[in-house]
Amino acid sequence: MVGRWTARLLVGVVVMAILLVGGTAFRVWQVARITDLDHANAIAVLGAAQYTGVPSSVFAARLDQAAALYNAGIAPTIVTVGGKQEGDLYTEAASGKAYLMDQGIPGDSIVALETGSDTLGSIDSIADYLIGQGTTDVVVVSDPWHSLRARTMARDAGLNAWTAPTRTGPAVYTRESQLHGIIRETFALLWYQATHSSADQLSYTAEQ
Repeated sequence: MVGRWTARLLVGVVVMAILLVGGTAFRVWQVARITDLDHANAIAVLGAAQYTGVPSSVFAARLDQAAALYNAGIAPTIVTVGGKQEGDLYTEAASGKAYLMDQGIPGDSIVALETGSDTLGSIDSIADYLIGQGTTDVVVVSDPWHSLRARTMARDAGLNAWTAPTRTGPAVYTRESQLHGIIRETFALLWYQATHSSADQLSYTAEQ
């Protein structure tokens, strides 16, 4: 009898785990498809790798999306965010600002927050800045599969956050990259919800 109840318990745990993971993966996919074009006070671009001041293809795709939103009148300010890795000469935020200025965005419309080495740290920097400016309305730009986790963190930090993810770049090039992104972000989001810490340093291995 004890063995039978133990087996039932294990089956129940497995089923619940499958439902939790599956439901989270569906939400990651669902939010990735949403582009919110409501007006906000700022467009926040999450950083990614840069090479001697030149944004990687992933970062460039995010910056191009932010520039398009700015030019469409979604918000009057773009916030770039991100520090630098050991040995780097430039921060992600400064590289992003320079790239946007090259695209014709006025420098006084761009705020570079040169801190943050992962999603949570970057979101906290954005929240501190915006709340300090007396606003919470923000559109967050990142890769599609990253959108739900970034939005969740932003709302937890007190922001009225929505997303307008990229539609170009390595994150969406192939079915394989899309599946990899959904799987990675599903478990990264579950980790955040369980620990309120970032899983980026633990599991983020895709090209940035």
